[in-house]
Amino acid sequence: MTSPRPHRIRARKRNRQGTTGTAEAGTELTPIRLDDPALYINRELSLLAFQKRVLEEAQDDSNPLLERFKFLAILGSNLDEFFMVRVAGLKRQLESGAAPQLPDGMNPATQLAAIRSEVTNLLAIAYKCLTEQLMPSLKDEGIQILTYADLNSKQRAKAREFFIHTVFPVLTPLAFDPGRPFPHISNLSVNLAVLIRDLDGNERFARIKVPDTLPQLIPIDRLNPASGRRVDTSKSRNFVWLEDLISANLQDLFPGMEVLDAHPFHVTRNAEMAIQELEAADLLETTEEGLRQRRFGDVVRLKVNYAMPVNILQILVNNLEIEPDDVYHVQGMLSLDRLRYIGSIDRPELKYNSFIPVVPSHLYPDNKEFDLFSAIKQKDILLHHPYDSFQPVVDFLRSAAKDPDVLAIKMTLYRAGRNSPIIEALLDAMEYGKQVAVLVELKARFDEESNIEWAKALEAEGVHVVYGLLGLKVHSKVALVVRREGEAIRRYVHLGTGNYNPLTAHFYTDIGVFTCDEEIGADATDLFNYLTGYSAKTDYRKLAVAPINLRQRLESLIKREIRHQQHGERGHLIFKMNALVDQEMIKLLYEASREGVQIDLLVRGICCLRPGIPGVSENIRVISILGRFLEHSRIYYFRNGGKEEILQGSADLMPRNLDRRVEVLYPLEDPRLVRQVRDEILHTYLSDRAKSREMKADGSYVRMSPKPSEKKINAQFEFIARSLAAQDNRPEREEEN
Repeated sequence: MTSPRPHRIRARKRNRQGTTGTAEAGTELTPIRLDDPALYINRELSLLAFQKRVLEEAQDDSNPLLERFKFLAILGSNLDEFFMVRVAGLKRQLESGAAPQLPDGMNPATQLAAIRSEVTNLLAIAYKCLTEQLMPSLKDEGIQILTYADLNSKQRAKAREFFIHTVFPVLTPLAFDPGRPFPHISNLSVNLAVLIRDLDGNERFARIKVPDTLPQLIPIDRLNPASGRRVDTSKSRNFVWLEDLISANLQDLFPGMEVLDAHPFHVTRNAEMAIQELEAADLLETTEEGLRQRRFGDVVRLKVNYAMPVNILQILVNNLEIEPDDVYHVQGMLSLDRLRYIGSIDRPELKYNSFIPVVPSHLYPDNKEFDLFSAIKQKDILLHHPYDSFQPVVDFLRSAAKDPDVLAIKMTLYRAGRNSPIIEALLDAMEYGKQVAVLVELKARFDEESNIEWAKALEAEGVHVVYGLLGLKVHSKVALVVRREGEAIRRYVHLGTGNYNPLTAHFYTDIGVFTCDEEIGADATDLFNYLTGYSAKTDYRKLAVAPINLRQRLESLIKREIRHQQHGERGHLIFKMNALVDQEMIKLLYEASREGVQIDLLVRGICCLRPGIPGVSENIRVISILGRFLEHSRIYYFRNGGKEEILQGSADLMPRNLDRRVEVLYPLEDPRLVRQVRDEILHTYLSDRAKSREMKADGSYVRMSPKPSEKKINAQFEFIARSLAAQDNRPEREEEN
């Protein structure tokens, strides 16, 4: 049977098990256009649907109270980035007249209108949650976020002393009048718009930035009036926001003037850096210049309180050069992201139970010298983070740095983080005389500055540093160690789904594999030759590498599953990823569904595919899981007629990942690891009935609940329980990161 064309295919009626329904197999039905816009969900609206699921975690009273504040803070941070990048991009398209063809058919104007409606509704729910649920619950626990007016005389005296000694010297009031231009308002800053009357009776406008170098949440009970410094925040029960403290003491900033009014405002700027790589002689220099320009990006959102008078708001709108639709009114604090300071209050009983990742005992045998290389030679090793410790990855590089038989270390760095032990290991390797080559991706959004610092530090010590590739962002997670063993050379490789960042490895779910498979090692060598030199290689032995062969590899594996289904085998795909956007991949999944292939999609965030459409996607189920940890691993499972195959790696199914980034998917070839990922990881996720939501055809999500006979499984807690059960066999060894 020939493979059907992607946009018009036969319709076979199938149920979820893939068996033929009432229609006779092979019966020709009315063709369906798989590029019909009605079959696709808008990318931006799907991303906002994800933010709604984050908000639901803040509303969920089964989560510890302070963790619920953190979820609201995550929502605020996510929305900030959404406006800085996605909304800013749509505004640029609108201004330029560009209207890229989207699968869902929406243009920039209709998207911006829909976004405003969705965000307005989302913020209304978020602030209602904050004021009606979280703040009262916080008060019930003996913690209050007070306004300055709520403070008693003793508390006011302490707060006043703190203001005079610590806050006042840092503040800089900036006037706006014919002799002084409107001040620059920095991105994501909280500010006060102040209206004063001078000695001549004229009303004047001034802006005061709430300094982010000071504590944002002031613990009133634990201030030392003599020094104005905090001495103990762990037992503090009453707090006040810094901007409230500043507002109550404005007279000190404008002596002899009459302070008429003061209102907070919050600005979001376009932060999407445009790097003209084709004209860039030096990518490092160009990226640094892009960072400088980012500070002055156009304003894309202004947040104010409902109480702000029209005359003050008009001053801001006119001078920030924004449209009325760029203004968002909220009832309460302007920056939800700052709720993280409430979430960090030292009350362990109001947070998740502490959890220490397990250090696999077989990698650290008692009374024996650690030798990860010998362990990898025996068998491939899989680590499931954060349940398995990230420490073996750090120790892998530290051991390689000091091992006299190691000749070279090569790796990619996308987000290394601050105070990185990975960077320290690479610097140690240079001291021990190894050849070290590192690709530091300078274009990792919002980590550019950190990556520039690491790149310079590594280069200063003699490391061969590559800043990235022309027109491509390097997102793959690969570390290669070349070791001399007797007369032979052996290559050890670590491949992962997440960044080489020990900090995020504690709260991102990722999977990594150690292997010394010869063909994967050879592929890794070819990959680094491509990254550091010049290569037109178009094939790899086992790795799927974007933009070279990854798209084609995935397409061929999905089509293989369709053929299995057509020949009577039960076709089954399980894909776990962060986002599903690519139209060609969605078409192919629709095609597989129509042929009867069972498809389970675990998609954390954006999903532009519509499941459950009769005749198109009734065999597709889309599940989103949100919980304590950020789901970040990418796993692609193919039943393959019983000869199961799994690919893992850095790539989501988005055009940028498949066509405009260097991504790597690697195969799991050890049947033991295939079974582990299938049965212990994917099956557990698909069994979750506590934190999972099922997507409906209209793009909405509904919480899944167990049947009466089912256990209410929380997948992440299940993984934690297994990790804790393994702790009994863990040798006493303290982690270094």
